[in-house]
This record gives sequence, C-alpha cells and structure tokens, in this order.
Amino acid sequence: MANHVCPWWLGYLLASPLRRILEKPEKMLAPFALPGMTVIDYGCGMGFFTIPLARLVGPTGKVIAVDIQEKMLNRLRVRAAKAGLSDRIIIVASGSSPQIKEDSVDFVTALHVIHEIEDQQAFFNDMRRVMKSGAKIFMLEPGFHVEEKEFRRSVEIAESSGLVLTGAVDYSRSLSVVMSKP
Repeated sequence: MANHVCPWWLGYLLASPLRRILEKPEKMLAPFALPGMTVIDYGCGMGFFTIPLARLVGPTGKVIAVDIQEKMLNRLRVRAAKAGLSDRIIIVASGSSPQIKEDSVDFVTALHVIHEIEDQQAFFNDMRRVMKSGAKIFMLEPGFHVEEKEFRRSVEIAESSGLVLTGAVDYSRSLSVVMSKP
C-alpha cells in the first residue's frame, strides 16, 4: 500500500505552529492520553503530536516516538529539549518494528502515517503485541490524500490482527477511527 515516505524536509511544514489552525493535538489526544500512560507516537516526524502527548502523559508517563527518518528524529530531539520534555520522550529509529516490551503500552497514535507503511499486517500485529489489554490505537489519515477505500482496507487489516473497532472520530477532512485490543 505504501507509495512513498514523506520527505524529511516536509517535516518542518508539518511541525509548524500554523498547522494548529487545522489540527489541535491537545484537543484530539486528551480523551486518550492520560497522566502516567505509556504512549507510542508511530511516525512521529518532528513531533507535532509527540510534544503535546508528552505534556498530556505528565512527568510519570512516557512517549515512545518512532520514525524511520533520522533527520526527523534529530529535529524532534531539539524540540523536546527546548520544551523541557526530553525525559518523557524515548526516541526510536525503526523501519517498522520497535523493540518494545509486550503488553506495555496504553495508547498508540498512528496519525497521517498508515498509508506510508508497506507491511501493515506486520505493523498491526506488532502494535497488538505491545498494547495492554484495553489499550487503544488512534488512526487518522488525511482525507485529501488517502482514499476512503484504502483507509477501510487498513482498518480491515487491523481487525485481522485482532484489534477491535471502537468507533469513528470526526475530524474535518480526515479519515479516523479508534480501535482497541480486547
């Protein structure tokens, strides 16, 4: 399914404060990311969602920020340090399968990234493995970039991995669902 990976230099635009006009990370993630949680931000880029997640999980929580592009992760390191949140963010460079302990994660974000993952079955299998029972995964794709048929196929793959559709989340111009591990 993956056609391309977002070029690293586009990360500067994606991390821009102007993006908050369309997406408000704290509002989007607050219902799911609670103090003390361990969260994976898969496809974190330069941290547009990572930094707010780190604030939401608080000083006792952790955000595992995963991306395949070292240039994106380097910029995230700088942004996390500047925000005083480096102690809450664990940065992992990975192709598709970070080495995270089984049944250790409370919440996973896969925001604007599922369409870039070549082996979605392996991705969802791995996320299910690391998620605690009852943990949720929030998947969101840009509706202007990903066709609804493609998104539905990703949801089907997630379901075949044992994740259960919990509900849709309504964000304008986006395709999004929340799934959970039984």
